[in-house]
Order: sequence, then structure tokens, then C-alpha cells
Amino acid sequence: MIKDERWEGVYSFEDSPYLMEILTELRSKETENIKFRKGLVKLGRYMGYEFTRTMDFKKTKVETPLEKTDGVASGDRDHVFIITVLRVAIPLMEGLIKTLEHARVGIVSASRGKAPDFEIEMNYIKVPRIKEEDSLIISDPMIATGSTLLKTITEIKKCGNPKRIVIIGVLAAPEGITAIKEEFPDVEIYVTKIDRELNDKGYILPGLGDAGDRAFGEPINISLLPMMHNLE
Repeated sequence: MIKDERWEGVYSFEDSPYLMEILTELRSKETENIKFRKGLVKLGRYMGYEFTRTMDFKKTKVETPLEKTDGVASGDRDHVFIITVLRVAIPLMEGLIKTLEHARVGIVSASRGKAPDFEIEMNYIKVPRIKEEDSLIISDPMIATGSTLLKTITEIKKCGNPKRIVIIGVLAAPEGITAIKEEFPDVEIYVTKIDRELNDKGYILPGLGDAGDRAFGEPINISLLPMMHNLE
């Protein structure tokens, strides 16, 4: 885990050859949907494990078959709340809860409009009660302009005041990190890698393309609801 000196509370995992190998596979345009989703799950699991290094644990005693000895018991890990930004963050969240298995999960549906405004449409928020002792993790693989996360954090803060607010993602652009840290300086950000920049369409470069489409397939642009109503 590497602390980025450009911002306070921003970390990457560029020192991990294993994660860089997974990221390289995700970047490749030849990687198909299933392998892409599995790669996101792997990243989530490993990053969740690394994130536990920043958590508080309780000292305890354990009795082995031979004698008593010192041990640790879950502390902060019992109080985790993961917000999943649909739909792209589902595999990343799946990996996170393999390590943070006690986590409660909330869902946010948000979509970013086109350049240059990048307006955010948020039409669904479903979250359990946020507690003061919670480490709240927002899982969103791509931190591009930061617009979606800014909107998400703003809305989530209306639901309670957790102990920590953390963003865990795969790739970030410097522009997105800066936007988030200017608005919410206490928010922590952990990503596999910080890429070079955004293009004029708001995509991260070199990036990996549209992570949602690559994980689940490109959606069609017409509504299927009329046809579904006609099915017998």
C-alpha cells in the first residue's frame, strides 16, 4: 500500500505485483465479461484484506490445547457498511465481503450524464441505518470525474455520521480525487492504481473502458417494458 503525497488519505496498491497482474488483465480489450467480473472480485477481496490493516482490533486471550496465549478479536471489522454503486460495483463488493463478511450493504443507483456537464441522475437509495461506529465503504471501481461519488457521499451523509467514510476502487484519475478531497477532505480513498488523466468524454486514461459494460455487457438503448407486458 502506497500513500500518495499529492493528497491526504489517498492510497494505491501499485506496489503489489499480484494486483498489477490482475489490473493488466482487466485493461486488455480481449478480456471477456466473465473473466472481467472475476478480476473485480479478486481485487475486492485483496483490497478488503489490506484495508483491515487500517482497522482497530481488540486484544484477547485464547486457550490452545496446551496453554493460554494472546490473540486478537474483531473490532472495527464488526462494524462495516458497504455502499454499492449499481451496477459496476457489484463484483467489487462481492470481493470485499469475502473479507469483511460482517458488513451490512446498501445500494445506490446513479448514472453520469455526458460531457461537459456530467450531471448525475440518482433514482434509488436503499441503506440500513448508519451507526457512529461504522466504517462506511463506498465501492465504485472507477473514480473518474468524481461526480457520482460526490453525489453519493452528499446523500449518504443525510442518513448518519459514520466513524469513517472510505472509497475503494480500481482506477482513479487525479481530477476525480482532487474534486472529492476538495469537497470532503476527511474521506479516505484506496485504489489499485491512479492513472494519468481524463479525456474530454470523462473516461480515465489509459483506463480500461466502461467497467459496467465490460463486466455485464453493453445495454441496449430501448425499453423492453412494452414487450415484456405482451409476453404470455
